[in-house]
Amino acid sequence: MASRGIDRRKALRALGMAGAGAASLPLWSRSLLDLAEAHAAVSPQTFRGPMADSFQDARQGVLTQTQFETVEVLTELIIPQTDTAGARTARVTAFIDTILSDAEANARDQFVNGIGWIDQRSMELFGSSFVGAAVDQQTALLTILSARENTTPADAVGVEFFQALKSLTVTGYYTSRIGMLQELDDDGSNYFDEKLGCQHPEHKSGN
Repeated sequence: MASRGIDRRKALRALGMAGAGAASLPLWSRSLLDLAEAHAAVSPQTFRGPMADSFQDARQGVLTQTQFETVEVLTELIIPQTDTAGARTARVTAFIDTILSDAEANARDQFVNGIGWIDQRSMELFGSSFVGAAVDQQTALLTILSARENTTPADAVGVEFFQALKSLTVTGYYTSRIGMLQELDDDGSNYFDEKLGCQHPEHKSGN
């Protein structure tokens, strides 16, 4: 039993780091990923994230409704609904909200500040919040944040936030009931710098 838990944690780390698309993460985002792995490594019966039957739309009280909606749109853009369920259906944002409720104050504040940064930059570029922007505008902003060559100091907060969000989204999705039932080689990602070997035709076009 213990060895299975270790193997699962290693698998989650590989997925999360691939989602981040970077050799290393800032300390605050790494601490969130470590916490997410700790939640996900426990048995489904005790897991408080999206795998638990009783975990419906319960809120943990960290994200405001507006912040929750912003993260939900972001996670769905990372793992969209196609012929398989997306992040929204897998309740990934609820998982992230749970992680934030248990996180250290600095990591939690950095993540929440990142949400605010996304909205502020969207307002500067498109004249609306991220949720209110058109899909192509949302995509354009996330593409900028995903670019490896983006070392612009003004984008640093957004780049770090999106790295953290991608890692948490991957971990949350593939430890949800839906994600566990679906093929683990389908990462469904649009913005990962490193592909996870997805074999679905609709995802191979960007390789």
